Amino acid sequence: MDDDGRMLADVVEYLVCPVCGADLAMADRGLLCPAGHTFDIARQGYANLLPGNARPGTADTPDMVRARDAFLSAGHFAAPAERLARSVARTLDGKTFVVDAGAGTGHYLSCVLDRATEAVGLALDISKHAARRAARAHPRAGAVVADLWRPLPLRDGAARTVLNVFAPRNAAEFHRVLHEDGLLFTVTPSAEHLGPLVEPLGLISVDERKNERTDAALAGYFKLDSRQNIEAEAVLTHEEVATLVAMGPSAHHVPAQQLWERLERLPNPLPVPLSFVLSVFRRLE
Repeated sequence: MDDDGRMLADVVEYLVCPVCGADLAMADRGLLCPAGHTFDIARQGYANLLPGNARPGTADTPDMVRARDAFLSAGHFAAPAERLARSVARTLDGKTFVVDAGAGTGHYLSCVLDRATEAVGLALDISKHAARRAARAHPRAGAVVADLWRPLPLRDGAARTVLNVFAPRNAAEFHRVLHEDGLLFTVTPSAEHLGPLVEPLGLISVDERKNERTDAALAGYFKLDSRQNIEAEAVLTHEEVATLVAMGPSAHHVPAQQLWERLERLPNPLPVPLSFVLSVFRRLE
């Protein structure tokens, strides 16, 4: 098998056709279902399983993906990545399937698979630019372009674990694709995240009731099993702060020139508090 399909080969058994819901199989340089629906595998190794009428909407742009890859690769968010990986690995045994819903570049999924050495993973993201990087993030991971708000192209009960890091949460679909004993791991920012940068740079703030809203969104499908805060600090240059802003939702709200004008009023470098919440949810019957 050539490189185009190698990453998906380990996970194709868990995939279903987004058009008819039938099982998918590898065929030449693509994926095929019994009804004849075909989906190409890009040369970068990912498959696009968005239905024809789907629109990427607010999918990450190439610039956002490059910024996220640069910032995460520098290790600035090592604290949540390592804590998540340790927490997930403790719950897995043997060959299992991990889904990262809203995976971005596949950074967090890769960290999990490094510790869960017998698991295989799938990165789901609506951005094809993110999927290109996620497809190469780990030798035991595949990547698929998919919309989290639509039925996921996965079999019922396929996943032992669903990861959801700074991404939208579709409770009904996460519940459907998780095994009856499966767990959902979410990582969200707390209200203290990036604290002293929010006001001077005009960044989007985090709701102090974020945990309550997360729990409410999952109610009826999941119950909270555990929750822990992750606190860290990064000393960032102005260039690194600009990269941090460029990789997230504030990139849509703060023009680059305006951001740099505001940054010039701040110390360089400057300490930045990083604050996250790692929550584990158990699937309800």
